[in-house]
Parts: sequence; structure tokens; C-alpha cells
Amino acid sequence: MPDTAPHLSASLGADLRALRKLRNVTLVALAESSGKSVGWLSQVERDISHPSIEELKTLAQALGVSVSIFFGQAAAVPGEEGYVVRKQARRKVGTGKNGLVEELLSPDLTDDFEMFHSTFEAGAEMTHFESRPTQEVGYLISGKLRLWVGARQFDLEPGDSFRIRGESYRWANPWAQDAVAVWAIAPPVY
Repeated sequence: MPDTAPHLSASLGADLRALRKLRNVTLVALAESSGKSVGWLSQVERDISHPSIEELKTLAQALGVSVSIFFGQAAAVPGEEGYVVRKQARRKVGTGKNGLVEELLSPDLTDDFEMFHSTFEAGAEMTHFESRPTQEVGYLISGKLRLWVGARQFDLEPGDSFRIRGESYRWANPWAQDAVAVWAIAPPVY
């Protein structure tokens, strides 16, 4: 039977470095905001030192991400690390607030883009508009999803796709069935 207990990501160091660089945060700045030394952070990024859960929480807060990004659901099959993400090994990302459950489909956070399996629970809604400096493309697999991009409203059905280019957006699922989408974001935001 496969091991399904949460594990620290095998790419923890590389993921931490990618998150830091995406946010244009230097090692010195991250050290100051987390209360850690530059040397220790450098060792974590090179997988020489291993942070505790409390230290990961502090780093996540300093980088503005959920601590869950540093965990995988299950260890990768030997030889598949960095290439294949099995369904049971997807990393949950974010807080799950607003009824959105996101799972990272990318093997790690070191690419120029990231892909997500996003489940919008029935009745869930993002009530405020959000904008980020990204290009995003989504494909609705099942259910229905209402999407606002700027002042435009779209009701999406399975097989529909969409693009957001740095515009403000929000979403809602006022229907009785979960909506499931695959979402690509560049550059990565998590």
C-alpha cells in the first residue's frame, strides 16, 4: 500500500529559492524577516539544513504563501521525481478558503509556469476582484464556473477555456455541482 502521509517536498530547497526569487526577495531580506541567518537559509535552499515545521511556517509567512506548499502528499515513485506527479502525490496549495481547493500538477516550483488542478466547490465564491502580474489560462473539465475578467462576465461549461492577462478577475460557482479546472499560470505565483 502506498505511503499517503504528508512529506516535506523533495524539492524543498529549490522551491524555497524559486519562491524567494519570484518575489525579488534577497537572502538578506528573507533572513531579516524570518529571524534566521543568511547562512542557514542558504543551507536550506541547498538541502543541507532541514527546517522544522515552525521554521517553515515563519518562512511561508515571510514569503506570503501557505506552509502547505512545502509539503507533498506522498513520496514520488523512484525515478519519477521531477518528471511525473501521481494523482495521490499532488501537493495541496493555498488555504482552501472561499471553497477553492488547488493541487499543484507541476513537479516543483522551479519552472517558468505552474499548473494546478482547481476544484471550485458548489456554492463557493471569490467575492473580491484580484489582480496579479501573470498570464493565466484555464480549461474547465467538469461543472460550471462563472468568471469575471474586468467588467465582463462569462459562464463557462465543460470544454471551455479562458485567459487572463494581468486583469482583475473573480469567480463564483453558484451551481449545485463542483467545478473542476486545469489552470496554468506564468510566472509562478506560489
